[in-house]
Amino acid sequence: MGDELSHSAGNQAEFTRSHWRAMRDFVFVGLTAIIAGGLVAAVTGPSGFDEGSWVAAYLVLVAGVAQVGLGVGQALLTGGTLFGRLRVVQLLAYNLANGAVLGGTLTGSVVAVAAGGVLLLISLTLFLATVRRLHTRTWCLVLYRIVIATLAVSVPVGVVLSVVRHS
Repeated sequence: MGDELSHSAGNQAEFTRSHWRAMRDFVFVGLTAIIAGGLVAAVTGPSGFDEGSWVAAYLVLVAGVAQVGLGVGQALLTGGTLFGRLRVVQLLAYNLANGAVLGGTLTGSVVAVAAGGVLLLISLTLFLATVRRLHTRTWCLVLYRIVIATLAVSVPVGVVLSVVRHS
């Protein structure tokens, strides 16, 4: 399927370590967001938190599942060889964007939501750039690009909805 993995035990262990290092931070932060989203969902009804269902969904889907998918996909597609600084920039940009969108939504600040949306698009561009030279059409690459495209399309939709709701 286009994957060039060696079947020897030594190479397989090395493959696992390098890939885990490349995806680890995205997986930890993403899983934390998923757990936080679940906790928000659990307290939304009893507490009367009006934005709770949206916050829970955003935490689980965008800050959680999508982030895990981007981190794992990138690690698998790049062979775990992505530079540490770029990973840090991606991690910070993606999560600062999510924080701005969440904060802007909770405070009713369309400017913060829009700024978070722009930063989210920048971070998605960084994720896309890591695989731009790949020419094989593996299912992993196609799925990775679909996740990025879906998120990129949802950004302007979310900003417009924020403007409509808060104006």
